[in-house]
Amino acid sequence: AVPAFIALAVYALLPIVRNTHTALTQITVGMRQAAQSLGMRAGTILTKIELPLAAPTILAGIKTSAVINVGTATIAAFIGAGGYGERIVTGLALNDHAMLLAGAIPAAVLALLIEGGFRFGERWMIPAGLRRAS
Repeated sequence: AVPAFIALAVYALLPIVRNTHTALTQITVGMRQAAQSLGMRAGTILTKIELPLAAPTILAGIKTSAVINVGTATIAAFIGAGGYGERIVTGLALNDHAMLLAGAIPAAVLALLIEGGFRFGERWMIPAGLRRAS
């Protein structure tokens, strides 16, 4: 199970790092200069201006990683990690559709619940003025 956790943790980094980098580089130079002209230091600009503006995109990367990891965790059954993937693998091996669905449906529901939880969390964490219309 430890190799599966390590692989999932490493696999989760790409969307988070990519979205964080994208979000921070999309902040205009004018925003940074305006904050500097008000006398803010680099650390204050990061915490008070850049991170709040980047938060929706960063959270989208975290949400993407969480949902992808639920689906990817089912593959960990191939290396003996168990979980819902074990039922899927057994169902595939035995051509037992009921067993396969007994693993696939809960995994899909879990992914949807995690995605819904992140949507709720985004509403709570991100100010209304920074949320994108959807």
